Amino acid sequence: MSSSKHAVGLRTVAFFEALKGVLVLLLGFGALSLIHRDLDEVANHWIDFLHLNRDGRLSGFFCKLADKTTDRSLWMLAIAAGVYASLRFAESYGLWKERAWAEWFALISGCVYLPWEIYGITHHPHWWKWALIGVNVLIVVYMAKLRFRDAKRERATTFEQTT
Repeated sequence: MSSSKHAVGLRTVAFFEALKGVLVLLLGFGALSLIHRDLDEVANHWIDFLHLNRDGRLSGFFCKLADKTTDRSLWMLAIAAGVYASLRFAESYGLWKERAWAEWFALISGCVYLPWEIYGITHHPHWWKWALIGVNVLIVVYMAKLRFRDAKRERATTFEQTT
C-alpha cells in the first residue's frame, strides 16, 4: 500500500472519529443546558414537537426519564461526554499524524464496540444499525491490516539486522 493511500485511509478514519467526538460533545453541552430547568416541561415540549402520542411508549419514556433525571446526573453525563470526546479527538489527532498508537487504539476500541452493536442489531434491527456496524467492521479490518502489516515489516527488518 502506498504512503498516500495509507494517509488517505487514516485521515478518513480520523475524520470519522473526530465527528463522533463532536456529536458526543454536543450531547454533553445539551445535558448542561438542561441543568436547573423543568425537565417535565422540556419532555412535554419534545413530545409536542415530535407529534408523539401522549399515551405512547416513547412519550412515557420521555416523561419517566424527566422524572428520574437530576442536575447531578446531567453533570455526570456532560463530564462523561467530555471525557469520551477527548479520547475521540486524541485518537483522531494520532490517526491524522499516522501514529501507530492511534492505529492500535482505533483497532481495540472498534473491537470493543462490536459486541454491543451485534446485540443491538439482533434485538432491534434497523438500517442505520447495519450501517454503523458496517463502518465499524471496515475500520477494524483496515486497522488490523495496517497494524499486522507493520508488525510483519518490523519482524523482517529485525531479522535482516541480526543476520
